[in-house]
Amino acid sequence: MTVNRLRDLPPLREVIARHGLSAQKALGQNFLLDGQLLDRIARVPGPLAGETVYEVGPGPGGLTRALLGAGARVVAVERDPRCLAPLGELAEASGGRLRVIDGDALAVDERAEAGEGAHIAANLPYNVGTALFVRWLTTVDWPPWWRSLTLMFQKEVAERIVAKPGSAAYGRLAVLAQWRARPSIAFTVHRSAFVPPPKVMSAIIHVVPAEAPEGVAVRTIESLTAAAFGQRRKMLRQSLKGLPGALDALAQTGIDPERRAETLSVEEYVAVARAMEGRRAA
Repeated sequence: MTVNRLRDLPPLREVIARHGLSAQKALGQNFLLDGQLLDRIARVPGPLAGETVYEVGPGPGGLTRALLGAGARVVAVERDPRCLAPLGELAEASGGRLRVIDGDALAVDERAEAGEGAHIAANLPYNVGTALFVRWLTTVDWPPWWRSLTLMFQKEVAERIVAKPGSAAYGRLAVLAQWRARPSIAFTVHRSAFVPPPKVMSAIIHVVPAEAPEGVAVRTIESLTAAAFGQRRKMLRQSLKGLPGALDALAQTGIDPERRAETLSVEEYVAVARAMEGRRAA
């Protein structure tokens, strides 16, 4: 019955027109209306029947429809009051499987709202996407409260997340994403799929947690990568000199201090961070 009610909903374009919605640049909005593409995104995490999905910035509810159609329970956070009415209509048609939170995702306790083991799926607003992603990657507890991340990013940002050492795209975001998780690009999305079309191509990133290396604290990886890539054109002996214990850790791990940040592998950053932790404990 619920599936039929979802199928009976008017097309998204009609919903947007009826509610007088338009994507607002200030909120980083670009509406995705292609139903087949949205269904493809909803399939990236795997089977969702009976699973909980936490969604940020659903807008008029395009991806939300696809997630509900896949059988998920959805907790959606939306800060644009114009979108609450169409989302309310979708919640009514969902048979209780959609709960909408009126608020700013940066201020929401998502773990409390979505619960342990939820998937996160979102066409992230461009203006807060990276900040939310880093927050989800740097949670202290690991494995984290979320089971997987399926996120839309600008293609350039997606390439930075999966970049390898020595490439121009490799940086702090790659290390934070890869040291205890497995990120991959599921597929790219052409700019013409959006309303209005953004100036850049987009991509869907899928991330699943991996085993965390022992003896490494997230705060150490954060401070180490911030210092190293904060002055990426400089040698490590210069960029890390202000970080207590970092240069000694380089020596302990046998890493040449004349190397630059982008040449170190994720494993080498983990080794340096572990050595820093060991020196603090000594």
